[in-house]
Amino acid sequence: MKTSKRAKLEAAGWSIGSAQDFLQLSDAERALVELRLALSHSLRNWRKRRGLSQVELARRLKSSQSRVAKMEAGDTSVSVDLLVRSLFAIGAKPKDLAKTIRRLDERVAG
Repeated sequence: MKTSKRAKLEAAGWSIGSAQDFLQLSDAERALVELRLALSHSLRNWRKRRGLSQVELARRLKSSQSRVAKMEAGDTSVSVDLLVRSLFAIGAKPKDLAKTIRRLDERVAG
């Protein structure tokens, strides 16, 4: 946010903070949210690179298209375990997940 805009908002009585502040998340909770989103985006990218629809991926996972949509959206009802298992089911290797986590770490630290 631009410094001038921030100053105007604060002068008007608004407080500025992060989503972590607003939701009162601990550092560990924030990290889990970021990890879930990174894995969800990775799953969508892997599915698209493989030329699969959500329906086709759902069939491979013995699940439903709506569940795949929730997985790709980072829905809180989807476990990190399911995201990882789904990535492995469409060909991702542990090193690919490590790359996703490394990129997340670089983005958060950067």
